[in-house]
Amino acid sequence: MSKTIKSITNPKLSLNILTPAELNKIHLATLHIIENVGVRFPSKRALEIWAAHGATVDFEKMIVKAPPALIENALKKAPPTYSLGARDPQQNCPMDGNHVYLGTDGCGVEIIDIYNHQRRTSELKDVAEIARIADATEEIGFHWVALSAQDKPSKTRGLHELKAVWENSSKHVQTESIYNEFEARAAMEMAIAVAGSKEELRRKPVLSLMQCTAPPLGHDGGSLDAALVAAEYGVPTGFMTMAANLTTGPATMAGNLAVGNAEVISATALIQLAFPGAPVFYAAAQTASDLRNGAYTGGGPEDFLYGAATNLLADYYNIPLSMGSFATGAKEPNWQAGFENGLSTLMACIVMSDMLLGVGFLHGSRIWSYSQMMLDCEIFSVVHKMMQGIVVDDETLALETIKNVGPGGNFLTQKHTRKHMRDIFLPQFMDRRPYSEWESRGDDARDWALEKAVKILETHQPDSLDPGISAELSKIIASEE
Repeated sequence: MSKTIKSITNPKLSLNILTPAELNKIHLATLHIIENVGVRFPSKRALEIWAAHGATVDFEKMIVKAPPALIENALKKAPPTYSLGARDPQQNCPMDGNHVYLGTDGCGVEIIDIYNHQRRTSELKDVAEIARIADATEEIGFHWVALSAQDKPSKTRGLHELKAVWENSSKHVQTESIYNEFEARAAMEMAIAVAGSKEELRRKPVLSLMQCTAPPLGHDGGSLDAALVAAEYGVPTGFMTMAANLTTGPATMAGNLAVGNAEVISATALIQLAFPGAPVFYAAAQTASDLRNGAYTGGGPEDFLYGAATNLLADYYNIPLSMGSFATGAKEPNWQAGFENGLSTLMACIVMSDMLLGVGFLHGSRIWSYSQMMLDCEIFSVVHKMMQGIVVDDETLALETIKNVGPGGNFLTQKHTRKHMRDIFLPQFMDRRPYSEWESRGDDARDWALEKAVKILETHQPDSLDPGISAELSKIIASEE
């Protein structure tokens, strides 16, 4: 199995999309919203925690209004760094602000079948197969549970998905499919079995939870309860805003950032009030609604700008970010998918977002495509190369080699060329064939990407999960059904 994870470190490129004064203004606007407008927390436990810490709580409407000092003091308790653990310690992902890790996207409901190429409803076997391919793909640093196992009972679907990923990969698993306290406690027991003990899970969390907010200015009650359970066990948890211009957020980007920020940091503050020092992360996938039909766009200039701006907000609060990149609105792997995913990934990477999500999905995170998965990984590899910038030193200036070749020569036979030739990016799927070959063959990058996915699925054997642990996971799931 592949032991290497490709991540972006020590970048030479940077981008300042918001000034410190503008970030502070968004922060102050966010505090104003939380204090004067309020955020909906439809969870009895969450409301009681807020009330116990002095927030104004309307238990009937389930609206919390918290003073700025309460929010700011709570956020200061969040750890700035920690690691996402994995079954294989070599696959751990440090959340230290100096890495960008790539993950699959999550909770899709349809898939383009890897063999017959027909679109169909997702099943548990798809979760397992995607995990197996992602396990062997060096660009993938961690898993988001990619698809919904719709052939399993809704009550335990998220647990079946976790088991399938752990059985098919030794990388970290992050899920957005744990929706209530009971499911969360079962997931924690499963994570303890995989990690080895409750203490080891806290030290090396092999699981992290992501919960979506309910914009504008709201949360889901079950998700809040699940996040509180995760925090109790020291399992990293984050809240993702998907506030969209025009519909669930203001038409203006600054206003939409403020609404989404209020959702995320209010929930993050709740976690810190309940369990000070619990590992948390900021999560975002904000977009603009389409002016013609109000639909989620899954791409466009607003998305690209949000991808950069949101990381600056996460840095402002000194916590890691899980950013919705990729997840194009395109219906197939085409020019739109490449354009949207290329720009969104560049913008998110150039500001060093800790976790990038979205690999493999089409139609705004609805339909899984193996071809798109492989093509997205190539996009990440291109950005990875770009982020290294240009190294300028005596070795790279190559003055002695240039002197040896002189005017009119070529560099192919030089030792310096042999030494550095593999520094040049070599694509897997970009079509650089002669025109005549392209014309006669009739295949393209989508075909090559699918062939690679099929080959991995049919040949890669991940490090197996201990049969005893697998049996324990099944026992935990059965107790919940």
